Parts: sequence; C-alpha cells; structure tokens
Amino acid sequence: MKLYISADIEGITGIGHWNETDKAFPNEYAWFQKQMTAEVAAAAEAAIAAGATEILIKDAHDSGRNLILDKLPELARVVRGWAGHPLSMVQEVDDSFDAIMFIGYHSRAGQNTNTLAHTMSSARIARMTLNGKDMSEFYLHALAASYYGVPAIFVAGDEGLCQEVKEHNPSIQTVATIRGEGNSVISQHPAQSIRMIKAGVRKAMGGEWSKGLFTIPEKLEFSIEFKKHQEAYRASFYPGAYLINPLTVGFKSQDYFEVLRFNLFAY
Repeated sequence: MKLYISADIEGITGIGHWNETDKAFPNEYAWFQKQMTAEVAAAAEAAIAAGATEILIKDAHDSGRNLILDKLPELARVVRGWAGHPLSMVQEVDDSFDAIMFIGYHSRAGQNTNTLAHTMSSARIARMTLNGKDMSEFYLHALAASYYGVPAIFVAGDEGLCQEVKEHNPSIQTVATIRGEGNSVISQHPAQSIRMIKAGVRKAMGGEWSKGLFTIPEKLEFSIEFKKHQEAYRASFYPGAYLINPLTVGFKSQDYFEVLRFNLFAY
C-alpha cells in the first residue's frame, strides 16, 4: 500500500504570523517546524499502523526544507527542495500511489479563515480560479493527484480549508487544527491535534478511497490574478495565455497537466 503525503505549514496547530513560517526568524519558526513535523509524523504513523508499506512525503513549504527527518517514521521517504516540476507540491506523484493526504494546508487567498490565507504566493498572487471558482493550494494539487488516478483521503489544516474540502468532496476525512478570525488565530492544544490526526487517518484508511478521486472538468479555464500588473503582462506571453484585465492572465486547455505547466511558468 503506497501513500503520498504533501505537507505545508500555514495550517498547522497554533500558527498565526508569517515570522512563524520563516527560517529567517529561528526563534519564532523553530517550534512550528517541530509541530509541522509532529503532525506529518502522526499521519504517517497512523497510516503505517493501518497497513501502509510505502510513504513518500513532499516537504512543500517555502524552501521545501522544513521537516525534521529523524522525527519521521523510518519507512517514509521525503522530497526536499523544489525540482522546478509542474506538479510542485505533489512532485513525484504518479499512478503507482494508492492515495494522497494533505497535512498543514490552509485557506485559499482572500479568505477570512486563516490570517495566513494565500494561494501559492502570498507576495505575488491575489487569487487563482478554475472555471470561475477560486482555487486553494489543496484543490490545485488534489486535482493534480486525481490526474494520475490518486484519490485524496485525508486533509488536516485550518477550519476554513476543511469546510472547503467538504464542499468539494464530503467523503474526504478532515481535521481542523486552527480557526482564523481577522488577524488572529484560535488554536487547540497541539497534543489534541496529534490525537485527532491519528484518529482521522485511521478512519480515512478504512474508508472507500475511490470516493476521494476528483473529476477533472473537460474544459479548463484557469486564471491567475496578480498583485502587480507587470506580473500579469509578463505571464501573458506564455503560449496560449492572454490578459483578462491588467492584473489577471488566463489560460485555456483540455489537459490539466498543461494548466499545471502554465502555472509553473506564469508565477
């Protein structure tokens, strides 16, 4: 049984400020690095206990070098850094995997459910849409996994993202670690999150995984709204891309991998 875990940090327990996500502020970052690792380890350990024989983890925050490797199960392998591949936060996923889980994920850009809400780049991107609907990093990459026939079975992150996941697919198990309110965060105890993640993964492992597979629309109209018009202008020169307005560049395709490729080069 082969599983994939994609791990981010802005949806882990207690996190509420950009400094806490950033290696450049070690006094603030260190505890949240440990908690990110602990939440990923909890998911992996629960999956192993339920029968997983292979686990690949993508360290998918910032530098891609956050997880403390010796705190993870020995069975797990870890993708660190960024290859520059269109699959981005699910690099190396393919049809050999049985399921995917997302840990530490967060609300999409523009939401009042996480003070750190963003999509891909908090500094550069105001929003991303697919067929007119705003996209989160979860949805972008859950579709990427589904492109290879890999269903999403579990998500841990902020309460707003968990609500979004249920709107997309109520069959996916979720665990809410924090709730955002304006520029604040309401957090449960980190030990409680660990217990909930283990229980949630156990339940997910016993579920009908095929229900977590997303249907990719036949026609794909993707857009990125940048915070600076110069960025949209530059991205509009990608083959097939076009300006929707001075801040927004669009791209149409019938192949989701081409959307991912455009996304890689556009931002």
